[in-house]
Amino acid sequence: MIVIGIEGSAHTFSIGVFDSTQKKFLATVKDVFSTEQGGMIPNEVAKHHRNVKEKVLAEAFATARIDWKDVDLIAYTEGPGLAPALLVTRDFAVALAHEHKKKLLGVNHIIAHLEVGLFCTGAKDPIFLFCSGANTQVIVHEDKYRVFGEALSIAVGNAFDKFARNIGLGFPGGPKIEELAKKGKYVPLPYSVKGMDVDFSGIVTRAEQLYKQGVSKEDLCFSLQETCFAMLLEVAERALAHCEKKEVLLIGGVAANKRFAFMLDAMCKARGVKGYTVPLAYAGDQGSMIAYQGWLERKREQKDFDFNPKWRAEEVDTFWKH
Repeated sequence: MIVIGIEGSAHTFSIGVFDSTQKKFLATVKDVFSTEQGGMIPNEVAKHHRNVKEKVLAEAFATARIDWKDVDLIAYTEGPGLAPALLVTRDFAVALAHEHKKKLLGVNHIIAHLEVGLFCTGAKDPIFLFCSGANTQVIVHEDKYRVFGEALSIAVGNAFDKFARNIGLGFPGGPKIEELAKKGKYVPLPYSVKGMDVDFSGIVTRAEQLYKQGVSKEDLCFSLQETCFAMLLEVAERALAHCEKKEVLLIGGVAANKRFAFMLDAMCKARGVKGYTVPLAYAGDQGSMIAYQGWLERKREQKDFDFNPKWRAEEVDTFWKH
């Protein structure tokens, strides 16, 4: 079975191709919205997606060496995400399904991150530490996926992007912060953990104040990373104890940060549990995870195709795990 996955919930427009017979991804093609000034303006992101969708599709098919006659199912990101971007994604998926007479399914972006993480790493029943631009959550699977803790204000990826934007690093900011942090040293920043939840807004505010007072970008990038990652690992460690799990899986775009993966590995070794980090190619938003999730849900029938910017993981019936 060949499944096409269309992802366009935020800054990335991507198409992935999953071959269930070979249990492998045949293509993962993406085009990322970026800007030197400002952040993600939803209508500008939607414009970007409209401009690149046909190019990304053609490249994905060429890379996978397939034609429409080979495709059995189209899956698209139904939510959560930026409404204008989700609308472009939904409309493109519906048009393709109608034109080529293919089955269509809308899937949850967060669940797709979780499931592709399991597929790529072989983790069985972990604590999921989901860290991306728009989401920061500690998630476990019981009868369904449940959020055990989350960011109270802005997500860790958004916190990095906001700080980077305000000190002139442009968007996206995470990779630039990671690079500058390699040359920095620690300066104290607020540490805000509230039970199983974390709050990053005050950290960003204080870092911006220190920057205006003359503290170097390198030191602030290093300190921002160390503080935010330590907070996240604290709640992950607490979740391990509460839920009696033996694995932690780091997923989402921030999982691409090598320092974060190193800190996770150190924490897991200290606790005697297994730590997994999703491979770099599947850490950020990409169409392959949507294709894989579509395959997992292939037996489901869907008649109405919409988009839901606030669709939470707890609202998804994980019937494929039953």
